[in-house]
Amino acid sequence: MTRTTTDRTSARGRTAAARRAAGFTAEEQAAMNARVRELKAEARAQRSSTDGKAELLARVDEMPAAERDMARRIDALVMATAPGPQPRTWYGMPAWAKDGKVLCFFQGAGKFKTRYATFGVSDQAQLDEGGLWPTAFAIHRFGDAGATMVRRAAG
Repeated sequence: MTRTTTDRTSARGRTAAARRAAGFTAEEQAAMNARVRELKAEARAQRSSTDGKAELLARVDEMPAAERDMARRIDALVMATAPGPQPRTWYGMPAWAKDGKVLCFFQGAGKFKTRYATFGVSDQAQLDEGGLWPTAFAIHRFGDAGATMVRRAAG
């Protein structure tokens, strides 16, 4: 019995249709591709803070006006608060690193078509109080509460 093109399977044993059904969304694929580009750029040369800042600002400029304002305010606050943050991008999002590890990041609502923009922190953030704490915060408006959280995360 001969197999048709629709019956052919890959080396991993799944049909092309099954791979598409179980795959990532276009937004997730774009974020992964952005991260690959970032890793390649980092591997080619040690990125300076000015290179990271230029890349971060380029990503911020691509955002809608309201998100752009939030991202700029968070950037200014992190840079003023944290000791020696390194601006960079992380999966195509503005992020700030400490000792080469992402400390916190901003994800605009338009990035993955979500309802709110998000300010997230990694395990490097100084938020270890109690037995439970959030690692991402929905941002509708960036005000004093948001500034306080950024200061705490940055250490």
